Amino acid sequence: MGGQYKITGDKYPRMRPARRRGRLAFVAVACVTVLGVLGWGTLQLVDVFTGGDKASAAGGAGCATASPKASAPPAAAKLPKPGQVTVNVLNATTRSGLAQKTADELKKRGFRVGDVGNAPKEYDKKVDGAGLLLGPAASQKTSLTLLGTQLPGAEHRADTDRKGADVDLIIGNGYKALADPAAADTALAKLTAAPRPTPSAEKKSC
Repeated sequence: MGGQYKITGDKYPRMRPARRRGRLAFVAVACVTVLGVLGWGTLQLVDVFTGGDKASAAGGAGCATASPKASAPPAAAKLPKPGQVTVNVLNATTRSGLAQKTADELKKRGFRVGDVGNAPKEYDKKVDGAGLLLGPAASQKTSLTLLGTQLPGAEHRADTDRKGADVDLIIGNGYKALADPAAADTALAKLTAAPRPTPSAEKKSC
């Protein structure tokens, strides 16, 4: 080389080779980093697609599944026998003889019959449905429920001022006849049958 620079000795300065080695080292580190990130991402994807199976396996191994247990069934309705119920049969319609005819049929079915006659003024010709079953508050789920199997569709009403256990069957304008004995027995059987126990849901404990 000519000019103002002079080179002496048998060794030359190595400027560019040192820079190349630095770049190579940087590229190598960058490649290792990229490969590491790619490997980590691959593992995450594998976990995502297989995580359900692993969780199921872990759950099956570490969790105990309790067998379903039947819950205690509610108690069956306790209704009185027909012979324990005294029914007053009252006619609120304009059809004569209807109260006695209905009372005779109830007696055949085992009920005790009390008064038979016309309904009092407060109910006379004022009952539009098949009938009105009237009794003390305590009879709503006992005597009136039993009597209701004989006359489906009749209205049930509590008489809070009533004394005694007698109940009234007040025949309404829509009355045709008492329920068929077989249908009444079926309705009664459904009321007194004990419900089946229902199994409770399975529980897992981990």
